[in-house]
Amino acid sequence: MAGVQPPPLRSLDDFLLSSARFAAPDVRDLDRWNNRIINNLLYYQSNYLALALGLLLVVGYFQPLQLVVGATVVTLLFLSFVWVAENQASIRRFRRNHPTISLLAILLASYLFVSVLGGVAVFLFGIAFPIMMVLVHASVRRRSLKNKLENKLESIGLKRTPMGLLLEALGQEQEAGS
Repeated sequence: MAGVQPPPLRSLDDFLLSSARFAAPDVRDLDRWNNRIINNLLYYQSNYLALALGLLLVVGYFQPLQLVVGATVVTLLFLSFVWVAENQASIRRFRRNHPTISLLAILLASYLFVSVLGGVAVFLFGIAFPIMMVLVHASVRRRSLKNKLENKLESIGLKRTPMGLLLEALGQEQEAGS
């Protein structure tokens, strides 16, 4: 992670207002659309992070308890899934040796999940809505010359950013900067 630096926050004028150029993507050319999204994700990553955090704070302001409960449930479900995936043989053995306890545990987990479903929905909305807004903006925002130059620096390795590393981990690095 040495050498990774977040890019600067782009101006509101560049991000949304007068100098920003927007156009619907050509849905027939998926490679070009994908390229536009990736390059905008790289260029505006600080703005997208600020937007996502702002929207999450707004959701948290109106539904703080639901957001915390939902985040806790989603985190616990995720960690449980990872744990079960790592210890599959022991779980199967436990279910076979203690079927009543296993059934009660499943029923209890189901009850808890249903009882906090409102909190989970609030949390997922708090996460999904910002992601949707980022993807819509990245899809319709046309690239500027400065955007293209910054993306070239990222793609040839002169600059390393958190979004660049994330896209690389997702297997999208070859399109970045093209």
